[in-house]
Amino acid sequence: MTFEENLARLEGIAQSLERDDLPLEKALALFEEGITVLKDATAALSRAEARVATLVERANGVLEVEHDDG
Repeated sequence: MTFEENLARLEGIAQSLERDDLPLEKALALFEEGITVLKDATAALSRAEARVATLVERANGVLEVEHDDG
């Protein structure tokens, strides 16, 4: 799933868990699914953040893109 799909699924899970009439077993299954989806979303976000270059202002006021090659 994409990051956006993961977020949408997490929102759906949260809404379901807020229901008062949800059986315990269903709630636990949704909670476990939510943890898995959250881990996937977090990993996707980390990968995206790693691809983002840092904009650095040099001493002379010029902005440059600094790539993290490490």
